[in-house]
Amino acid sequence: MAVSDIGFVALVLALLAAAYVLVAAPLGHRLGAPELVVSARNAVMAVAGLMLVALAVLAYSFVNHDFGVNFVASNSKLAQPWYFTAAAIYGGQAGSLLVWATGLSVFSALAVWLNRRRLPDVMPYTMATMMFVQVFFLVILVFLTNPFERLPFDLADGRGLNALLRDPGFLIHPPFLLMGFMAWTIPFAFAMGALMSGRLDSRWLVAARPWVLAAWAILGVGLLLGAWWAYHVLGWGGYWGWDPVENVALLPWLTGTAFLHSIMVEERRGMLRKWNMLLILITFSLAIFGTFVVRGGLLASVHNFATSALGPAFLSFLGVVVAVSLFWYIKRQHLLTSTQRFDSILSKESGFLLNNVLLVGVAFATFWGTIFPLLTEAFDGSRITVGPPFYQQVNGPILLALLVLMGIGPLLAWRKASWASIRRNFRLPLAGAFVWAIVMVTVLDVSNLWTLAAVDACAFVFGVVMLEYYRGVRARRRATREAYPQALVNLVSRNRQRYGGYIVHLSILLIALGVIGVNLHQKDFDVTLAVGESASIGDYTLTYRGIDQRRGEDSSVTEATLVVFRGGKQIDVVHPGRVVYDGQESQPTSRIAIRSNLREDLYVVLAAWDDEVATFLMFVNPLVIWLWIGGGLFVFGTLVAVWPQRQPAREVAPVRAAPDGAVSEE
Repeated sequence: MAVSDIGFVALVLALLAAAYVLVAAPLGHRLGAPELVVSARNAVMAVAGLMLVALAVLAYSFVNHDFGVNFVASNSKLAQPWYFTAAAIYGGQAGSLLVWATGLSVFSALAVWLNRRRLPDVMPYTMATMMFVQVFFLVILVFLTNPFERLPFDLADGRGLNALLRDPGFLIHPPFLLMGFMAWTIPFAFAMGALMSGRLDSRWLVAARPWVLAAWAILGVGLLLGAWWAYHVLGWGGYWGWDPVENVALLPWLTGTAFLHSIMVEERRGMLRKWNMLLILITFSLAIFGTFVVRGGLLASVHNFATSALGPAFLSFLGVVVAVSLFWYIKRQHLLTSTQRFDSILSKESGFLLNNVLLVGVAFATFWGTIFPLLTEAFDGSRITVGPPFYQQVNGPILLALLVLMGIGPLLAWRKASWASIRRNFRLPLAGAFVWAIVMVTVLDVSNLWTLAAVDACAFVFGVVMLEYYRGVRARRRATREAYPQALVNLVSRNRQRYGGYIVHLSILLIALGVIGVNLHQKDFDVTLAVGESASIGDYTLTYRGIDQRRGEDSSVTEATLVVFRGGKQIDVVHPGRVVYDGQESQPTSRIAIRSNLREDLYVVLAAWDDEVATFLMFVNPLVIWLWIGGGLFVFGTLVAVWPQRQPAREVAPVRAAPDGAVSEE
């Protein structure tokens, strides 16, 4: 028996164990047989162990260059650096699905273990839901795309990883995206467990909340890493092209963001319960839809690197998920009715509801634009693609409204805000935004109305966040007499969710600045130069000095040399180039020259060359570095929000609203 056969046996055993849980957990609960439920819980742990064995065997096959395994031979080669060989585990379809399923098994085992003494009526159905999803992916791995399938004979060497994936960003981007999709299974399973058991009080929400935060954060980081990878690898001057694969990754993050904010209303006032249940069901369905598009080959994308025959299987599974979810939602919706009502449109509850509507609106527009080519092909036989202008024109105003709402929401009181409190709370942020608007027009000479509106909205939200921090620190100092730095640290440490959320809001502002700079003020220029000739773009002049060609370990490298001048002084030398890997001559990849500072990026791509001349694509991308800085701040803010509190959290339950104008602790 080959080592790879052990991996396949582990998959088969995991499939049998997961199928056992699918039957034993709900049956044990219905029959009042707790020993059956305990055995199902143990089987969940066994599934995780078996999946880890399977993943370890695949990793062993890659590290030891077992080119008798088809997946290993297709995605690695002897000359490939060890870190790309290790990452090649998720470089193809079978391996990425194995990572997906292994992650699900580990998350499921952890969620089941942490809740082994809680939610006795909900957990059997939660386990069954988790293993229902697990069974589907194991069926795919065992019967349709076996990562341990062996070739008739061992090869001397493999084909190597896809050329576009041989980038440091590939080492971390796909795992975050895969885990981001997968992690939504856990809160979905808690929701389905609550629906199927009829136990729809707040306890399932308490159990699901950490997993919601984890899924949302992981997918958010995956999106940011994907944008960074596209910017540094694909060579078209941007970071987000509204490509189908980008879109389907964004969809569950948008609805998940709506859910994450909306559950605050249910926790505080017991409202929006139907909204919240529907949002989590939709979010998981969109995560499966995203996996379907990415791995099913449904839509053409620059991020698709191979064709696939898994489309029908994923589409069938998605149909089952939607049908079963809707059945239980409709059956139990009478239990989700809230006894509370909106007291005023000028309230925090109304702000959260509007937030839901706007986020779902962006998600729907993005979903519609993504599937529109399929609809046109189905009805008239021709695919009509939807490009970036559609998304920018439709989503742009909605995203601007969301940005403004991000500043309004924290200043509104629960139940009803009086006009006096509105004037008191909004006075300073609005004054700051007004002053900044004057500065932009008179000093910075900004004339683009969209830029003025968006940047001024950022200034308004920044003022709100700073005001909230100031009020919190001031109140703490009055109560404790602590110094300002100590008061700030203790304030955040004792209210991590709230103030970590504000840090995330600040990160969104920085990301918005990067989006505004590139989308509204990018300069681009393509030029053909002979040696010694120069071209200008923005404040830069670039002089072409020649081409250098050399051999790498398993590639041919072509590199141009350009001297960069600004204001008549040399400030840099950049080297855009192309790399052609052996065996993948039809897929050359760009090595992009990027010169970054806090103001803008100079971005140069070598497009074509011969002995006499070379053609370059040149871009000046204003403020783009703030997008990456914002991404780092997003990670930091999320860690603050999810880090355990120093003191035990209070049980979630609707409570009396805070006095009008008071600062909420939620």
